[in-house]
Amino acid sequence: MARRTSGWTVVKRIAREVDRANRANQRAQISHKKAVLRDMEAVVKKATRLQEQFNRTIHAANDATTLATKEAKLLEAKSTLDELTRLGNEHSFITLTNDSGAREGIARIQADVKALQLEQFQKRASEQSALSETAEAQRIRDAIGNLLENCLTYNGVLNWENAKDFTKFSVPEPTKPSQPMLPPHPALDEVPAEPDAKDLKYKPQIPLLTWFSKQKKSLLIAAANQQYAQDLAEWEKEAANIKEANESQLYEWERNKQSLIYAWENSYKTTHDVWKRNKQQFIDAQNEHNAFLPQLKQQYEAHDKGAIEKYCGLILNRSKYPIQFSRDYQLEYLAEAQVLAVDYSLPNIEAVPDLKEAKFIKSKGEIKRTFVTDKQRQDLYDKLLYSIVFRSIYELLSADGINAIQNIVFNGWVNSVDKATGNEANRCILTISVKTDEFKTLNLANIDPKECFKKFKGIGSAKLSELVLVAPIIDLNKNDRRFVQSYNVADKILEGDNLAVMHWEDFEHLIRELFEKEFGANGGEVRVTQASRDGGVDAVIFDPDPIRGGKIVVQAKRYTNTVGVAAVRDLYGTLINEGAMKGILITTSDYGPDAFHFARDKPITLMTGANLLHLLERHGRKARIDLKEAKKAAV
Repeated sequence: MARRTSGWTVVKRIAREVDRANRANQRAQISHKKAVLRDMEAVVKKATRLQEQFNRTIHAANDATTLATKEAKLLEAKSTLDELTRLGNEHSFITLTNDSGAREGIARIQADVKALQLEQFQKRASEQSALSETAEAQRIRDAIGNLLENCLTYNGVLNWENAKDFTKFSVPEPTKPSQPMLPPHPALDEVPAEPDAKDLKYKPQIPLLTWFSKQKKSLLIAAANQQYAQDLAEWEKEAANIKEANESQLYEWERNKQSLIYAWENSYKTTHDVWKRNKQQFIDAQNEHNAFLPQLKQQYEAHDKGAIEKYCGLILNRSKYPIQFSRDYQLEYLAEAQVLAVDYSLPNIEAVPDLKEAKFIKSKGEIKRTFVTDKQRQDLYDKLLYSIVFRSIYELLSADGINAIQNIVFNGWVNSVDKATGNEANRCILTISVKTDEFKTLNLANIDPKECFKKFKGIGSAKLSELVLVAPIIDLNKNDRRFVQSYNVADKILEGDNLAVMHWEDFEHLIRELFEKEFGANGGEVRVTQASRDGGVDAVIFDPDPIRGGKIVVQAKRYTNTVGVAAVRDLYGTLINEGAMKGILITTSDYGPDAFHFARDKPITLMTGANLLHLLERHGRKARIDLKEAKKAAV
């Protein structure tokens, strides 16, 4: 018979099951918490290990002395810090990644790395600089040693088309600078409010009893009105003063602002105008050079004396040397003897490098330089000068396509400081005469320049570096018994002076002074001839420019009437007689159409009174030309 279960028993059984389930759930929760704690302990241990690794890496990076080690430790520290950051983000706990000291530590190491990189770069740059210095000095010495051998591949006869100048003007166009900082708008004073007649303080307070006294009431009202009138007058005065002060401030501010803007714009305009003028002068000179070459070619092939001199100047001008020096020269062709005389400015000994070797010492972080002996430098200098002599002669003869030169006289000049006086002196230290047919028998690749100089009986000291003065075989001086001592006139000219009434001799010296300023910058020389008033040469310009230069004759005519064609014909005859390349006629008046027509196809420049005033103003002086006044003064 089945035993019946009471309700109470069922309840107790259910309670036991529930209790058993709760205990099982508690055990499961405890087990889960233990697992979580174990995971956390592992994460914390890993974070601690990474932190210790980071600290060790930081210390190692700080102690590192080489750039490679410091860079490696810096990368390792960054990697460790990144892993710590990732670990902290995954498990949501604070790690070393939030410690600003860690970031600062890495920043310090980065700064150290940059400093070491800069130091290493500077060392490499110094080492490279030392190598470059050594290589450059050796290159120059080798080039000096091979100066004659290298010129044997020289392309002799001038290619007239290649001689044209097509270079671009190299100076960049100036850009307009940013607008200057303008003064701030002044803080103006405010005008106070105008007194209001309706204000209570201007309403009289009339006691009750006074209302019945018209006299007292009128007095109180008059007093209030008087107070209002007084306050209004004071306000008007104060308002006028404030307005005047504000207007004064605004005027001064506006004036300063406009002054700054004007100075800014004018400065740019001046700079740009100078650039435009220089560019135009460059282009004009270039065009003049290119346009003159065909005419020069024609004159040269016709054996014209001046053209031969200019042609030879072009040949010398295109020579390339391994050192920088001022290659000034003067040429004179003696047509009857077919002799070309050359005055050539040679370099001084400073142009020869005395450096033997530059070596970078890593331990000291500095460059140590060693130098050649004085004797070695002097020997190389002598070889350079002798080589320049024979190279110049070779180039001139190789380019002589019309066989105009049968003999070359070469005078070598050196500009240096005279140790005895401390003043600069220009000395001729060597001179040689070489016949063309004898020179062409030489094998320049194998000669010793000094021995060859002796063979041709060249004159010079045993050591050219001693700069011993010798007498040139042909002296290319510009002495002329007609030349007179010049004196300055331009500084005495005032703005209102009339050039047309100036004394004729002062006028000629003024012209000399102006042209001296024009040509002096390029080494030109201007001489005034004796006052003869015969229509001959008034001044002679010696321009060393190989293209546009040469001998230029100038005639100055202080005329009040139009200059006719006869004066221009006289100038042309003088130009021919003087063997000049160009003639300039300058006058205070103007020229007739026949004069311009005659000069059109000839190397003659006609300058009018307007041109003269412009030339004078360009050199800082202003004057005027009044022909009517001059005619009256002459009566």
